[in-house]
Amino acid sequence: MLQASSHRYVLKFSFAARTSRGPMTEKIAWFIRLWDDSNPKNYGLGECGPLPGLSPEYGNQFENHLNEALSVFNKRNLLLPAGNNSALLKLNSFFQQEEISRTHSSIIFGIETALLDLMQGGQRLIFKNKFIEKQSIPINGLVWMGGLDFMLQQVEIKIRDGYRCIKLKVGGLDFEKECDVLNYIRRKYFREKIELRLDANGAFKKEEALDKINSLKRFDIHSIEQPIKPGQPEMEEICAKSPIPIALDEELIGIHSPDEKEKLLSKLSPSFIILKPTLHGGMLGCDEWIRIAENLHIGWWVTSALESNIGLNALAQFTSQYPPVMPHGLGTGQIYENNFPSPLRAEKGLLHFLEDEKWDLSNLFPEEREEEFYLK
Repeated sequence: MLQASSHRYVLKFSFAARTSRGPMTEKIAWFIRLWDDSNPKNYGLGECGPLPGLSPEYGNQFENHLNEALSVFNKRNLLLPAGNNSALLKLNSFFQQEEISRTHSSIIFGIETALLDLMQGGQRLIFKNKFIEKQSIPINGLVWMGGLDFMLQQVEIKIRDGYRCIKLKVGGLDFEKECDVLNYIRRKYFREKIELRLDANGAFKKEEALDKINSLKRFDIHSIEQPIKPGQPEMEEICAKSPIPIALDEELIGIHSPDEKEKLLSKLSPSFIILKPTLHGGMLGCDEWIRIAENLHIGWWVTSALESNIGLNALAQFTSQYPPVMPHGLGTGQIYENNFPSPLRAEKGLLHFLEDEKWDLSNLFPEEREEEFYLK
């Protein structure tokens, strides 16, 4: 029978991370450990990392909700299913029967990942696909908010390191200074084909959004993500009139039924959607978004929600289930000083899986370090 437990862990940023929702020095994650009671040392592992200010389930009661969900899971006497598709379908049925709402997206993502990992032998192999067979995933280089010099320094490093798709946060500083950064990039790197993506995180005022987007057009911007706060009627007009393709992220949070998803995308007609299983109903929920978007000829890519390497590994393998179309936002593996050593490597605008590298989870499970010591 399957059993599960949760483990709290504080991820510490290796730099002063500034977001549109304020500075971050650490991020709390909960890891789901899932095993068959006949062999408890072999386990699957999934990450639940709700984001403050974004995840509907985030709050003081999150850990209680997580443990209640796992308690229900443990009492169901579930057997390990055969086949990835069968497992995901059974999980979807389980979530519905036990009324584990898709608003608890991070919990769903954690359980999905842990179960699929266990089914593949508990080796952090979520899907057997081309990513773990050395087909790397193109990724963007993320430039964090900060002062002008700080942002320009990050741009220099990313481009020097081989990134040809750069994502910058806008709306958190003086708009003219942000335009100065973009102007600098275009003037200095005019000989190189640098794709620029912008993410406003809903920071533009609705009455100013189109004017600002028109001002940004001269910098040859690939797309701008979530220019105004989600749920506002002006978004439809902005998607229709913007000279820069609009990508939606926060707009998708809280939309869970296939009918609602199709209605939203049909109404707004964005150019792209950005998917985060932690926020958008787990892998099952994101798969629905992808299928609906593709039917409507809307592009998409997957982005990390600041997961550790455990969650990032699952995201990369999930993403590789689909044909590669454009760079994804999966380059956040080095942002924590106490992340877990893993086979993931981000180099030259690509995320690689180095099969010769090993996982080290001893910070999360110190007993494994002790067992390894005694085995030696």
